[in-house]
Amino acid sequence: MDGVNIAHGFTQLIVLVIWLGALGATIFALIHAVRQRADAFTAVDKLTKPIWSGILTAATLVLVAMLFLGFSLPFLGLFAIIATGIYLADVRPKVDEIQRGPRW
Repeated sequence: MDGVNIAHGFTQLIVLVIWLGALGATIFALIHAVRQRADAFTAVDKLTKPIWSGILTAATLVLVAMLFLGFSLPFLGLFAIIATGIYLADVRPKVDEIQRGPRW
């Protein structure tokens, strides 16, 4: 096996690990969004629960489609990862805080 094939295999492994992490995070975010009360989203001045559920469902479908299409949707996959990141970093903490109360 020459160096090019080894590098290609290593690159494919890295892409697979990133994809698995992104898919896991997106599924986690989708489950979190579905389990929350709808009024919590509007109370923290974010998009509504159905909109976030739709965005995260679409992100999950894009990431699953990437597996079957040989990772040939790089920009859609990037948008899916960005949407998941926005939900997990911005929306989820505020929704959790409003439902549990502030931490101290």
